[in-house]
Amino acid sequence: MVGSRWSVMPSTPPGRRRGPELERAILDAALEQLSTVGWNALTMEGVAAAAHTGKAALYRRWPSKADLVAEVLRTGLPPVGAVPDLGSIRDDLFRLCVRMRDVMESRAGQALRAVLHECDHAHAGRFHDVIRAGLHEPAHRLIGELLRRGIARGDVRPDATGPLVIDVIPAMLMYRAKVCGSEWADPDIAELIDQVMVPLLRA
Repeated sequence: MVGSRWSVMPSTPPGRRRGPELERAILDAALEQLSTVGWNALTMEGVAAAAHTGKAALYRRWPSKADLVAEVLRTGLPPVGAVPDLGSIRDDLFRLCVRMRDVMESRAGQALRAVLHECDHAHAGRFHDVIRAGLHEPAHRLIGELLRRGIARGDVRPDATGPLVIDVIPAMLMYRAKVCGSEWADPDIAELIDQVMVPLLRA
């Protein structure tokens, strides 16, 4: 009888999510909340309800709303990825700019920009760190690689690898997106490469 009783009393309710599956559901729910209500109105209670779990499940993993949102943005930003050798610095940089634009326009990228506009100074630095780790640092490394590739090919001048040169593309993309509020269409990216970067790199 004892064995029979244990066989019909599962230790957890059927369908209950645990571990990575539950964490993914929470992060997806938090990203959805960020996209709809924004940083200020997002609550741990609302995320828990949307993820069909208890609030305690969130606090066991993320002690605060800022911790949860930072994790959502960090894991949600798509990687910039590598750029294949397309035969010219012009084409290589165009491909990289398109990748960077797509990261910023992804759901997590748009949520990150909205969070930075809404959150107070105390939290802004933390979310800027997410941008640096998820977009700026990978982009800077890639730009440096592309310039060295171009030097080896002979279509970039040998001294065009300084930090200010590498800063130009990220600075322009962020300036137009954040300060001017405009998006980067492919023709705008082509203009940036053709009128700014190629003359700078081949002077």
